[in-house]
Amino acid sequence: MTTVSPGLPRDRTFDPDDWAVLARFWYPVALSREVGDAPVGVRLLDEELVVYRAGGEIVVAGDICPHRGVPLSLGTGDGEGVSCAYHGLRFGAKGRCTAVPAHPAAKIPDRMHLRTYPVAERYGLIWTCLRPEDGTPDVPEMKHWGDEGFQGITCPSIDIAAFAGRQVEGFLDVAHFGFVHADSFADPGNVEVPAYSPVRNAKGFTVDYWSTVANYPHAAGKKAPPGFQWLRRFDVHLPFTAQLVVHFPDGGLLDIMNAASPVSARMTRMFCPIAKNFDLDLPVEATYDFNRRIFEEDRAIVEVQRPENLPLDPKIEVNIPADRSSVAYRRGLRDLGLSHFFTA
Repeated sequence: MTTVSPGLPRDRTFDPDDWAVLARFWYPVALSREVGDAPVGVRLLDEELVVYRAGGEIVVAGDICPHRGVPLSLGTGDGEGVSCAYHGLRFGAKGRCTAVPAHPAAKIPDRMHLRTYPVAERYGLIWTCLRPEDGTPDVPEMKHWGDEGFQGITCPSIDIAAFAGRQVEGFLDVAHFGFVHADSFADPGNVEVPAYSPVRNAKGFTVDYWSTVANYPHAAGKKAPPGFQWLRRFDVHLPFTAQLVVHFPDGGLLDIMNAASPVSARMTRMFCPIAKNFDLDLPVEATYDFNRRIFEEDRAIVEVQRPENLPLDPKIEVNIPADRSSVAYRRGLRDLGLSHFFTA
């Protein structure tokens, strides 16, 4: 018989201590536009959740009906709540059970209400936290979202069969451009990595990376002025969110958030809101397609890395000077108190 520790998911893939650390942080679980009348089932840190609308409120709750244990994501909704597929029990704002069709006049017991989690909507995404330490949403800041002259685009999510830490580390890596992204934007003849230095802060660290590697899609046929130095500014918000602002010629800015939501220890749902102040007349599908191509190129590498987890023990993998961001990232995860799972 399997013993489940109190308060932990039944099918947990994380070490209990590491799960407890990770559960304190906020992660996106769905695109706002994905949540309409019907309930949406999602998974975060092995916890099964349901997301639904109840009037002007978004509810994130455990995906299980308290009556007979059927997932509420199998039920129906109307934008004002959700009804269980088994016996029609209805749940509304704040996860409150509002109707038991078999006994419409009976008092509804408190135990019939859902366990809910805090919610924040930012950048076209729905964020939640499984074990919040206070009532303030600690959602990473996206600097240019909503700024005048910027277009905000929330790209479709991408599922990656890999640990979130591996995916984030790949996003921060500056030595792989000419190898992994040679077909999309990078130059295989320009692979030397200039020196750079991460700077730590309260949430993680920041990196200013200057190089001559252009960020134009090859298909666009554009070129930067001779000798132009591209600035890529990375901001890491531990444990699994990173923001990249690319500085283009003529004041163009591309602001990309890589929010890796840990579905499990071996599956990540990557969310990517983008803000840009150029090519505003292009259809959003063009941004969707190019973004998807870049992350698919990365996914092909991340999914085959071994060990699957991200080693925090510096003796397990060998570093080179280009790995300064990776070293800073792994040190930051260690400082959060993460240990066993990440070095197993």
